[in-house]
Amino acid sequence: MEALQVWSDSFASKQPQEVLAAAIERYAPKIVLACSFGAEDVVLVDMVHRINPSVPLFYLDTDFLFPETHATRDRIAERYNLKPAQMLQVKSLLTPADQTARHGEALWAKDPDQCCKIRKVEPLNRILKTYDAWITGIRREQSPTRANAKMIEWDNIFGLVKVNPLAAWTWADVWTYIKIYEVPYNELHDRNYPSIGCTHCTKPVMPGEDPRSGRWQGREKTECGLHKKAS
Repeated sequence: MEALQVWSDSFASKQPQEVLAAAIERYAPKIVLACSFGAEDVVLVDMVHRINPSVPLFYLDTDFLFPETHATRDRIAERYNLKPAQMLQVKSLLTPADQTARHGEALWAKDPDQCCKIRKVEPLNRILKTYDAWITGIRREQSPTRANAKMIEWDNIFGLVKVNPLAAWTWADVWTYIKIYEVPYNELHDRNYPSIGCTHCTKPVMPGEDPRSGRWQGREKTECGLHKKAS
């Protein structure tokens, strides 16, 4: 782990593309991009495509994604000519009906942590078992729980290397890239949705508010369990 820390530190002043290129060179073909089709992730799709277009991505289809998210997925697939084998849909082992039968109606309202565990964490654990490294769009600026994210680190939750090329970027950096390279993005961003998850647990955020305050509004919950809290 110490060697990984030293390697990560060597990228402290580097651009995300340099982090990506090095990680892809070291871990391909056992590296994958986690994509929610939010602003950060579509930037990473574009960067990865320019470095090595054979790197696959996966998305967690919770069965409760916004139609705009599916539309963004389709536009990304078309723009970058992604084949089904490169765009992996990962779903819960429980259908929404199964979940209701087992846990009752509207689990997301009664126990959002359990809902996230069923529809996100378990599917993620399943897909990551087949890789040695995963690429994420988390940024230190996003929330206190992500403030200590390293460029490259060991993921204690899922047991593989985690690459966070955009860790040091700001929200403005993300949008500058999207505009320069005309990257397709989720239209919900134009409607005050800086962070986009499931329909039941995502609300618009007004200017000046915490960008992640639209997730699980009215609760202390700020993460779905995919990313460890800052230490």
